[in-house]
Order: sequence, then structure tokens, then C-alpha cells
Amino acid sequence: MPKTKFQKVIFGMMMALAMVYGMEVYNALLRNKGLSADSFVVPVWEMAVLMLIVIGLESIIAGPLARWIAFKIVDVKKSREITVILAVSIATVCLMCPLMSLTATILFNGLSKTMATVWLHTFVRNLPMAFLWQLLIAGPVVRLVFQSIFKRQLSCGQEQNLTVN
Repeated sequence: MPKTKFQKVIFGMMMALAMVYGMEVYNALLRNKGLSADSFVVPVWEMAVLMLIVIGLESIIAGPLARWIAFKIVDVKKSREITVILAVSIATVCLMCPLMSLTATILFNGLSKTMATVWLHTFVRNLPMAFLWQLLIAGPVVRLVFQSIFKRQLSCGQEQNLTVN
């Protein structure tokens, strides 16, 4: 996975795009009580704002905390790479879903007396889809695309790791 700061930034942007888009389509499906062509059209400004928020929250709060939690559960040195990836992904969803549900509640409904119940409803409704989307679609697709883009750099990094060990 990402080895350099530049690669981490690109990977983060790709994952933010995939997660924001997928969850926005899902929430449009819920709002419209069904899937339509309009469900796949997300305003650019909305995507941009939500991506910035996702990147900020993931970078500052959820990412470091998710890795800390995952590394307490999984022994990085003894575990297969996919086990570590899944542990970090699950911990990230557990942290980002309530944070982004709160963000969406505030952005789209404002501050009100019912904010807590709207947030809880949003969170509960989005959590199963966030897990499925991250673990089955967004995560694998983003990793595949990322690896194909950075194939040469990642293989050079592996060769260097093999010669150092």
C-alpha cells in the first residue's frame, strides 16, 4: 500500500472520493425511496465539501485512531497484509461513519432540537452500507487502481525491502 507521503495523499483522495460518492448515491436512493438515474448525479460542490471534510477528519482523528485500534487487535508483524488492511478498514468505518453522519446532519439539516435523533437515525441507516461499500467495493477497487498507478514504485519498494532484510 502507500509508502511515500505523496502516495498516501493520492490514496487518501481516491478513497475519500470512492466513499463519499458511494454513500451519497446510497443516501439519494434512501431519500428518493428507490434507485433512479438521478441517484447517481451528485453535485460537484457537495462532493468537494464532503471530500474535504472526510480527508480532514480521517487525517486528524479517524485515521490515526483507527490504526491505533487495529494495531492493538492485529499483530502487524505476524499477520497477513489483508488482515491488517481489514482491521484498519473496519476501525476506520467505525469511526468515520458516526463523524460523517454528524457532519451530514449539520450540513443538510442544520442545528436543531431534533439534531441528536436525526444524527442517530442517519448513523444507524448508513453504518451497514458504509461497511459493505468499504469492504466489498470501494476498498478493493481503490487498492487495485492505486496499485496499478503506482505499480513501478511499489515494486521497487518491495525489492528494496527484500534486499534490506
